[in-house]
Amino acid sequence: MGKLWEGRFSKALDTQADDFNSSIHFDSRMFKQDIQGSMAHAAMLAAKGIIGKQDAETIIAELGVILEDIQSGSLPIDYSAEDIHMFVEAELTKRIGDTGKKLHTARSRNDQVAVDIRLYLKDEAAQIIALLKTLLDAILHQAKLHKTTIMPGYTHLQRAQPITFAHHLLAYGMMFTRDICRIQDAVKRMNYSPLGSCALAGTTYNTDRYMTAEALGFDGITLNSIDGVSDRDFCVELLSAYATVMMHLSRFSEEVILWASWEFKFVELDDSYTTGSSIMPQKKNPDIAELVRGKTGRVYGDLVAMLTVLKGLPLAYNKDMQEDKEAIFDAIDTVKQCLTVFPPMLKTLKALPENMLRAAQKGFINATDLADYLTKKGIPFRTAYKLVGQIVAYCVANDTVLEQIPLSQYKSFHELFEEDVFEAISLRRCVESRISAGGTNPDSIEKQIAYIEEFI
Repeated sequence: MGKLWEGRFSKALDTQADDFNSSIHFDSRMFKQDIQGSMAHAAMLAAKGIIGKQDAETIIAELGVILEDIQSGSLPIDYSAEDIHMFVEAELTKRIGDTGKKLHTARSRNDQVAVDIRLYLKDEAAQIIALLKTLLDAILHQAKLHKTTIMPGYTHLQRAQPITFAHHLLAYGMMFTRDICRIQDAVKRMNYSPLGSCALAGTTYNTDRYMTAEALGFDGITLNSIDGVSDRDFCVELLSAYATVMMHLSRFSEEVILWASWEFKFVELDDSYTTGSSIMPQKKNPDIAELVRGKTGRVYGDLVAMLTVLKGLPLAYNKDMQEDKEAIFDAIDTVKQCLTVFPPMLKTLKALPENMLRAAQKGFINATDLADYLTKKGIPFRTAYKLVGQIVAYCVANDTVLEQIPLSQYKSFHELFEEDVFEAISLRRCVESRISAGGTNPDSIEKQIAYIEEFI
């Protein structure tokens, strides 16, 4: 395929250099957005009298046919083309002749690719948000099943205080709601059209950039044409948001992996989301969660790659910016892949409440409540804290737990202990007494569930 820019040159581009220069192998995925942008541009050119109305109608109609042909597979993309823009324009010209050559009036590939990638990233962001909502639905499913399932809450990976399994899961729910908001915020800032900025300085034609912006669903236009073609902040922002999504998925995966181990055995993963060993027949490996955890580094790398590409670029467009697509496309593909397998893995997960409760009982995680019991009877908290530490040491030395110490033994530590101490340190009571907003109390859990349901 001939180059649209070849008039200036007397020699063809070296074959290896041509392949190195080409971007169609990865930017071809933007064919829909490229055609949408071209349709809007052609309509504007006609509306402003820059090209004839009949020419615009012919161009728009044939672009629609080309789009259908690519989508159906009847028109395979020619990877000898330099990029998707040249492929579409060459195919259009082949079909309708010189009329097709009028399409690129008052436009450059610089603003063309800038609008294409914004349109594409908007479409992909909507899909990722939908997948995140599916994940939130899976979290809510498990949370509703386990609003009263007691488990140990951890700090420093040491058993700390009693919580419910729902409370722990909903913490991740809050993370993913914020992730959705971050993506939406990035899309909002991205939603301005660069089309009409041309190469960098604008055009001598009396175009209407606002018309094309509205036609393509943008909130307005980029106000500086140099910035319009050279800005890739939105790629950085979206990559940062997607890296944060992966960070949250990785943390969640780490806990699932721990919970599914024999050392914890808080959950059992469905066979559909585990694998076995080639040599050890007893193994049930949490490979899906491990892969999600591992792929997080890949998306981090995409973010760093994007920042590194942009860090030394002078204005306006530079060929380095072609590297933006492989990074952002890889991140999108990875995030979507992970968000496709993680929700059903979570939804089919089986919690083991007896094991969670047993771990909670053996972790002395009601020790804070025992100290609060004494404080409410008038003992200063630090004094109560030290006294409870001595009682825990007694339990460890005598292989018992706080709930099983007889009242007479409690009284040997302090006379203020009464029969009501056993109610105060009941794990169920410990959970129910956490009445502060956002805590593990059942009423608070209901409010957290309602918040996420409304958010979705």
